[in-house]
Amino acid sequence: MTEWTFADVWEAAADAVPGGTAQVHGDRRDTWSVFDRRADGVAATLLDAGLSRQDSVALALYNGTEYLESAFGAFKAGLVPVNTNYRYGPDELTYLWDDADASAVVFHGALTDTVAQVRDRLPGVRLWLHADDATTPCPDWAVPYEQAAASAGGRVRAPWGRSGDDLLLIYTGGTTGRPKGVMWRQHDMYRVSDVARDPDTADLAHVRSRITASQNRPVGLPGSPLMHGTGFVFAGTVLSRGGTVVTATSRRLDVPELLDLITGERVSALCIVGDAFCRPILDTLREHPGRWDLTSLTAVSSSGMMWSPANKDALLEYAPDALLVDMLSSSEASGMGRSVVSARKRASASRFRLGENSFVIDENDVPVVPGSGQVGRVAVRGILPLGYHKDPVKTAATFPVIDGVRCSVPGDFATVEADGSVTLLGRGSTSINTGGEKVFPEEVEEALKSHPDVVDALVVGVPDERFGSAVAALVQTRDDVDTGVLVEHVRSRLAGYKAPRHVLVVDDVGRGPNGKADYVAARTRIEAWLAAPATIPER
Repeated sequence: MTEWTFADVWEAAADAVPGGTAQVHGDRRDTWSVFDRRADGVAATLLDAGLSRQDSVALALYNGTEYLESAFGAFKAGLVPVNTNYRYGPDELTYLWDDADASAVVFHGALTDTVAQVRDRLPGVRLWLHADDATTPCPDWAVPYEQAAASAGGRVRAPWGRSGDDLLLIYTGGTTGRPKGVMWRQHDMYRVSDVARDPDTADLAHVRSRITASQNRPVGLPGSPLMHGTGFVFAGTVLSRGGTVVTATSRRLDVPELLDLITGERVSALCIVGDAFCRPILDTLREHPGRWDLTSLTAVSSSGMMWSPANKDALLEYAPDALLVDMLSSSEASGMGRSVVSARKRASASRFRLGENSFVIDENDVPVVPGSGQVGRVAVRGILPLGYHKDPVKTAATFPVIDGVRCSVPGDFATVEADGSVTLLGRGSTSINTGGEKVFPEEVEEALKSHPDVVDALVVGVPDERFGSAVAALVQTRDDVDTGVLVEHVRSRLAGYKAPRHVLVVDDVGRGPNGKADYVAARTRIEAWLAAPATIPER
């Protein structure tokens, strides 16, 4: 059976619509022909450097044309692209690239100083590619990215060819520990992310005809960084449909630029990260009525963070033709569940419908009875990743065999309602044990953010002599608000033991550019405040 690879699909797209626009970034608009040719140049340079079959290529890149070109080039050459958090310091980069067995690194100029500090620690890296972003010139130990991209003499294919077994390595954020590399076969990743519903067996003629015949190829804007799994998979899906990927030039969330791009490029598909993106988008729209036109949006998707029903409903006032797709998913398990709302079907609660291969199990791996109120873990079977790179122990823990079938159980806790829908409580890895009771931070965060004066919140556990751990919250507010009011607001919605015992109001809770919570940093801030309350006042 012939299996899918992203390089084959994207080359088929370039053949189908060579003059169509593949990428837009700032003033740059690259056609599919240009995208394909430049990726060939990257592929040729990687192979000329001596990389072998399935060697890893680390991408330390901000959003821009270089990211997808480099991934495409790695796929063409039968190599493995590896996402890299560009906020990492030298020690974190060393760990990640050593764990990934990186043989090449592509990095933006702004990261040159940090990358220079790790070069001697990584003797296995054969090639350093410097992407010029008008910050730092290319050092003598690196090759200019533009030189590589311009070097192709034609379509590049490695001597070992391509296979559906070729990998995509997605490193998770590691907010509660070391990042872990999730290994996906390309064929499997293509199948679970295939919104075009292509055949199970690779058929490139079908892809070419599908794209050529399409009257509505998507224009997609990943609001989150491409180095985040959600952003990359979203962009890859847009490309696989012969569409256009639009990326913002700002390296932090710049809502006006995002809205300018949606309006100016007539973006049809937007990828965000829950309320961390939706709230500031709504605030900006309200502050500037009539400035932007979001009516081109037909789909807005989110994964990785809660997205409140109230904010979904508010967004539909500006994008009335959009389907809002809230996905219960992770790097380890795709398609666990989803919630879809539209102007015709409004959001009623923070609940998900499980996917056809998903179920909720108790601590004995027995399915939870709907309506019982019992807390369980969401599990999924079907198409799954191979496991964690070089970590058989964690692989065995996350991918157990249940009733003779291999499953993925990433650690998302939920209850099953009587109608079969699930209420997501949060990740067990971040749960707080206070006086013997388990508290999920996401549940308390959602309660806090339902207060009209709260912009954002992160909840962690801090040491407590009486209860072992106490619930504590970092809160960003619109106006001055009494923290006691916020505590009572939570008590009115949740059990009393879930209400924060400590609340620190801050200007910014400190999320990453991908909208994900950094619970380690949040806990450090709160513990420092508790240790010196006179010098770090609570507002």
